[in-house]
Amino acid sequence: MKGVILAGGLGTRLYPLTHVTNKHLLPVYNKPMIFYPIQTLVDAGITDIMIITSGPHVGHFLGTLKNGKELGVNHLEYAYQEKPDGGIADALAIAEDFADGQSIAVILGDNTTDADIKKPAANFKEGAVIFLKKVPDPQRFGVPAFDPKDKTKIARIDEKPEKPASDFAVTGLYIYDNKVFDYIRQCDPNFAGRNQLEITQVNNFYIQDKALRWEELKGFWSDAGTFNSLFTSSQFWAKKAEK
Repeated sequence: MKGVILAGGLGTRLYPLTHVTNKHLLPVYNKPMIFYPIQTLVDAGITDIMIITSGPHVGHFLGTLKNGKELGVNHLEYAYQEKPDGGIADALAIAEDFADGQSIAVILGDNTTDADIKKPAANFKEGAVIFLKKVPDPQRFGVPAFDPKDKTKIARIDEKPEKPASDFAVTGLYIYDNKVFDYIRQCDPNFAGRNQLEITQVNNFYIQDKALRWEELKGFWSDAGTFNSLFTSSQFWAKKAEK
């Protein structure tokens, strides 16, 4: 299994910080933000990794990460997303050649977690696995609506709903088989009215084909894409370092 870290976008919610560098290189406590998703993959035994980025500061990644060896990465590649506001699925599409027919673990570059995904990654065979977490503000995320007849199954995922169907968020951590690239080609940029290719639509395609499973992340998880969540993440990792 290969790993893909999506570190594109313009980070507009973190202006003026992201006038200086890419969002994913901002500090979360004592490390650049992207160190955390890299560690999540490496801890799961995934050391063949592609980082997909965009925007005006892409060269900063090379100076920070180099070839990834210091972080336990065996092979590190970089790719450029031409359209930084094209959406998560648009960025993931770039990794098709890198995946080379294999399954992929995908994590957003602003996600920090101490959860262990080694077992679900090792046991993965086909379809998709998404990771959920209870949050106080699910309307900021993709939100699962569970099947009323079988709560272990997801009936659909709503993108940033005003009235969330549950208090779970779809975290930016996914495992996909190679069919994901076929699903991306079917995506409608108007799916959520944002002229983007949405990963939520990709996940809904897997649901329609009865090929999606979910797991709840154990431990800490937060994105770090807003000032509040960046602060929350830094607080957690600072306290954890003290223990």
